[in-house]
Amino acid sequence: MARHGGGRSWYGKLAGAALGVTVLAVGASVWTAQADVVGGPSPQASASAAPGGDVEPVSADIAHASDQGPRGVNITIDDGPDPAWTPQVLDLLREHGVKATFCVTGTQAQAHPDLVKEVVAAGHRLCDHSVSHDTAMDRKSEAYQSREILDAERMITEASGGVRPLYYRAPGGAFTPYSRTLAASRGMRPLGWNVDTKDFERPGADAIVATVERELPNGPTLLFHDAGGDRSQTVEALRRVLPRLKEQGYSFGFPVR
Repeated sequence: MARHGGGRSWYGKLAGAALGVTVLAVGASVWTAQADVVGGPSPQASASAAPGGDVEPVSADIAHASDQGPRGVNITIDDGPDPAWTPQVLDLLREHGVKATFCVTGTQAQAHPDLVKEVVAAGHRLCDHSVSHDTAMDRKSEAYQSREILDAERMITEASGGVRPLYYRAPGGAFTPYSRTLAASRGMRPLGWNVDTKDFERPGADAIVATVERELPNGPTLLFHDAGGDRSQTVEALRRVLPRLKEQGYSFGFPVR
């Protein structure tokens, strides 16, 4: 896996990183009681919550596998929500009966809370994709990483009406042992990917589909985008990919937690 646009390998760097990072004691000014309110119609709301508004920590290892097993596929959608493209992606997912994981940024969630609520109402899961999508987060201070992760968690939870994100995906894969441990302490499993469709570069729908078919043996988690510019190629590629994967006997699920 590589960073979006940067091409710099990060998975190998993380594989040897020590996990013995002190978990940040959340509860200071970065996190508010309002973000601990859980509600809404989705079962996701209670999935990461414990009695008293606490969250259940999860593994800090980066997730790739699908909860649907060896023939499972995880559709993940990054950088939104976007008023032009997210509704089209939601329509396609609904048409084919597919659930996906939406990795949303804090700024976009705050700007379009109605779309975040639509994502949740349709049964999809939320993922914290930081506040500002800074792909150099791993070179910034721990205080900065904390603000990006926890402020985004709060913004997304507020926009959704109380449904917390269940995962954390670092922008461009810029994970650190600290950021993974912090996210996991908040019940957000660090989320990687196996197939980078390169749709962000707009190579054409044919190329996006070909990348999925070529790289799916690498693993089940597919990376698409619903924001950051013209995503018409992504929409067209999903229109082809979703029924094709079904025909090949794949089941659509969520990343393991």
